[in-house]
Amino acid sequence: MLTPSRLALARTRRGLTAVELARKAGTSPASIGDYEHGRRQPRPATTARLTEALGFPPGFLEAEAVPEVEVAFTRPAAKRHRDAAVGAARLALGFDGWLTRAFTFPEPDVPTWEHPDPETAAEVLRARWGMPHRPAPNLVHLLEAHGVRVFSLPPDCAAAGPFSYRHAGTPYVFLDPTASPDQARSDAARELGRLTGVADAQAFATAFLLPRAGLLAAVPRGPLTEQVAAHATTWHVSPLALAHRLRELDLLTRAQHATVCAHLTRRAATGLVHRESSQLLTKVFRALRAQGTTPHGIARELLLDVEELNGLVFGLVLTALPGVGDPGRPTARPDLTLVRR
Repeated sequence: MLTPSRLALARTRRGLTAVELARKAGTSPASIGDYEHGRRQPRPATTARLTEALGFPPGFLEAEAVPEVEVAFTRPAAKRHRDAAVGAARLALGFDGWLTRAFTFPEPDVPTWEHPDPETAAEVLRARWGMPHRPAPNLVHLLEAHGVRVFSLPPDCAAAGPFSYRHAGTPYVFLDPTASPDQARSDAARELGRLTGVADAQAFATAFLLPRAGLLAAVPRGPLTEQVAAHATTWHVSPLALAHRLRELDLLTRAQHATVCAHLTRRAATGLVHRESSQLLTKVFRALRAQGTTPHGIARELLLDVEELNGLVFGLVLTALPGVGDPGRPTARPDLTLVRR
């Protein structure tokens, strides 16, 4: 029997309207509406055509309902891209559920505050996580070490932009796989701010990556362009981002800031060279491979194709996912220890 919400999920995940799906599956848009709202059930042959048209494995449309998630987007994007991104985020819940049955992950440690000042919230969280004035390490590693599940948006819906949400007490962050290394790091910090409930998540991200006390102690007043670039490497941000923060902290005058930014722009200054990857997912897939469990096997169990699974970890795992071996559920629940770098 077809699960109505599964059909709606599959259709929006593929970025299709009811009219487009009806045309691909050889039925009518009215019938699609009836099936999605549970007003009537399709015949088995129709369900098979719908499944094939949507590109999901057999059985996907007949499995149990997938939980809804509430996502607030910050980037302008077409509705179909946003709907596809939400669909990917919902499918990630099933993947995460599979992982938590196989492995023991760190407990979530991301507090929430009501209307906190972004600077204060960043300082408090840094102190809580034992990094009050130091440069933040790999942001993906750091989030995972504190119980945040970090996934990639599949490339086909990356236009929706990064977002975060909580589900059943667990915080989730989805990153744009097309973002530059600097932007991806900033996005991760901003989504952390959104998870804490701050009103200005971008201000939180700036304060979290570039804490006031740390910069005041490390950077001299009126630094030259070369000094700004050197400190940017230390703090793992782009030189332009650091220059803006130094102006905000009055370590650069308005004129000095303009000069430094002009010099940096002419030099095409860049920050991080490589995107920050996932330590947790890399360990997970290494352990699964050692036990003979392949991504193909996981995908089959979740009623997904391996491309969907790949999309959720795109750019976050250093090793390729496709492997060899017989699919199967791990018999143990290994503890994953995340080491900050």
